Amino acid sequence: MSFDSPKANRAFAEKNGFEFPLLSDESRELALAFGACAQDDARFPARLTFVIGPDGLVEHSIETKDPKGQAQALLDLLD
Repeated sequence: MSFDSPKANRAFAEKNGFEFPLLSDESRELALAFGACAQDDARFPARLTFVIGPDGLVEHSIETKDPKGQAQALLDLLD
């Protein structure tokens, strides 16, 4: 999720070869609800990862300290 427009997110995803859409939260409504920012004028959301279960509930919330190592951290957590 970013505060960028859907158009900017689409361009970023295409540039980086992502095969999935990126969530745009220009109003910061979702970021405020999930604690990824404290004010509706925040410039950037916090780097957080949420693991959402099949029932739609958040099972884990993780601060993303190392984006390159995040995949392994998630695998370790979910093992």
